[in-house]
Amino acid sequence: MKEFIDKYQDRIHGVLSCFDRMLFRGYLPIMSGWQMAQFINGRDIRFRDLKSFLIEQAGWVKEHAENLAKKEGRPFQYLAEKIRKEQRASEIAKRDNVQEGLICVFSVVEPCRTFSFRFERGKPFVASARRKCLFLYFYFMDRDFGLMHVRLQTWFPLQIQVYVNGHEWLARKLSQQGIGYAKQDNAFLRIADLEAAQKFSDRFCSLDWPRLLNRYAKRVHPLFADLLDPMQYYWVTAQSEYSTDILFKSPAQLSELYPRLLSHSTLCFGAKDVMSFLGRKLHPLFEGEIVSDVSDLSFKRIPGARIKHRVKQNWLKMYDKAGSVLRIEMVINEPEGFKVRRQVIRKGKKVMQWVDMRKGVAWLFRYREVSLGANRRYLEALADVDNPTDAIRALDRITTRKQLAPKRSARAFNPVARDETQIFRALLSGEHGIRGFSNLDIRKKLADSPHLKDIAEQRRQSAKVTRILNRCHAHGLIAKIPRSRRWRLTPHGRIAMTASIQLRDVQFPISHMKIAA
Repeated sequence: MKEFIDKYQDRIHGVLSCFDRMLFRGYLPIMSGWQMAQFINGRDIRFRDLKSFLIEQAGWVKEHAENLAKKEGRPFQYLAEKIRKEQRASEIAKRDNVQEGLICVFSVVEPCRTFSFRFERGKPFVASARRKCLFLYFYFMDRDFGLMHVRLQTWFPLQIQVYVNGHEWLARKLSQQGIGYAKQDNAFLRIADLEAAQKFSDRFCSLDWPRLLNRYAKRVHPLFADLLDPMQYYWVTAQSEYSTDILFKSPAQLSELYPRLLSHSTLCFGAKDVMSFLGRKLHPLFEGEIVSDVSDLSFKRIPGARIKHRVKQNWLKMYDKAGSVLRIEMVINEPEGFKVRRQVIRKGKKVMQWVDMRKGVAWLFRYREVSLGANRRYLEALADVDNPTDAIRALDRITTRKQLAPKRSARAFNPVARDETQIFRALLSGEHGIRGFSNLDIRKKLADSPHLKDIAEQRRQSAKVTRILNRCHAHGLIAKIPRSRRWRLTPHGRIAMTASIQLRDVQFPISHMKIAA
């Protein structure tokens, strides 16, 4: 990311990485049919009375919500049609000047996962079932989190969801500390002290989330006082959005650059690149879709466009926000797709291993690590865009014969030759972005190319690739990773090779067509 920032430092006000939209979900230890059966057995409720029990408890939950709204003097509204609930709640808060506390309660019938009573082989049992039930949306204006909501399912297992926005939380922290800022929607346009703002932002994942979330759960849930005592919700991160915002000094400076960034992301980033941004390699046994799509945001009455790279249920997005903010955003719905290194116990001993990331809120700092890493790698890959001066200098260097010693030199590269660009494509492959590459990695990439196609012996192939790597090293395109047999790209190499491929694949054909016309 530093390379991107340094390149455009004259246009940029600063950089801020922060959690954005966060969805936390709470689960009681009665999620399965067997657990529900144990629960009602412990309260002397017959299986055949399960439905009436569910309806009765749902009535208590709804009545509590109505009483809470009445006590606070706030509206309780049933929504028969689909509307933007957050926008409606925001309008109500603004109309009634609600600075803190309950804003309103909406009730909506939605699909849910609940329980049913069944017979199988002559025996009664409780099973999970798909139904529709009433959901309650409690909108609050919180002193620390601003506009937030709690979504409560009225039927067992009484699943609950809490939404907060990290940018709104940070804005209130800055206001408390007297740090000036300019904010539009959920994006900061200016911050007087960016370093202090980043320190506050980094604290978001270390808040006491179980205590904060349980406080709201008990406020909206009437059954904790008796029926559910002493149960507690287990809280997980259902969805995490973590953004890295590049704050440009003016909208004109971003609008000039953004189309080039969007074009580069669309044309140059393939499946392997996308996987490398997420800190993974594209394995032959990988099952799932890797999709990159560009959408026009004008249908949302927002000028501009965004690109989204989706790997299963996780995705990385880039879009312009509020005209002068370039936002790179990592969205995680399935954390099991990421590996993190942590201490585990194996055979009675503590060892460090790579393990799947989990959903529990205790892992929230891992969400930040993974998301920030993905955002940084994406910006690093964009650092080559819109810098013709550096590209021209880089092409001048590689197209000039390199003198290494009085009687030893490395021949120049031809940036539009097919054989040369095949080497560049092999070196620029996205899967090398994490650990670099070895002689064997490049051999596999060039196996069907003229460089190795007519060489059958593995030893001679290895020697050929060694000569190619030494030639690239002589021109400064790659550098050796210390204490290893692996190589990495240099900043100069990435610029030169990307410019060469762009010249052959895009600029040269366009120029040829113009001349022919």
